[in-house]
Amino acid sequence: MAKDLDELLDEVESKFCRPDPLRLGMVERPRGGGGGGGILSNDRNRAEAKENLRSTETFKKEHDLDSLINEIFEEPNFDKKRFKLKSKSSGNTSVRASFQGLGKSCSPVYLGGSAIPCGIGTNTSQRACDHLRCIACDFWVVSYDDYGWDKSCDYLFFRNNMPEFHKLKTKLVKKKGTRAYACQCSWRTVGELTDLQKDHHLRWVCGKH
Repeated sequence: MAKDLDELLDEVESKFCRPDPLRLGMVERPRGGGGGGGILSNDRNRAEAKENLRSTETFKKEHDLDSLINEIFEEPNFDKKRFKLKSKSSGNTSVRASFQGLGKSCSPVYLGGSAIPCGIGTNTSQRACDHLRCIACDFWVVSYDDYGWDKSCDYLFFRNNMPEFHKLKTKLVKKKGTRAYACQCSWRTVGELTDLQKDHHLRWVCGKH
């Protein structure tokens, strides 16, 4: 077993490890001094052979890794562009799918007090729309249950404070059963189910659910 190992190490040393003459002289010099020196030189030879073998394998692995990285970065640019286009396309598909999901509108559009449930309003399901948008100021309509607007509210108040609740609440009055609606240009306090079409001054529409 030991003899086979020595032969294997000698073969590896002859193929991969070529020590310079100076190192070889330093290793073989003790052989003339007796049997102990020969054993020591063999041990050193084996240790150096193992170390050189490890260095060779490490260098080979690093070289292979560098080659792989270079191959990845040297791929044609059109592949990268095609990948980006695919990603963009899939993103657009998701956006389209989300818009398709938001395709139901209220008909008719209802406003209502806090006792009226919110949702998609129909002739058979009378619910207050909670996705209202104003086509005059292009703001989403906010609503607050069990509140009404103070009589001192004016256009400039909403123009300057929408849609910040901490600013709007200075004109909100606690009133059970009502719901306060507002955009940047209009506001209403509603206590019962109301068809939006009957209020000709409001430019609110269902923004789809």
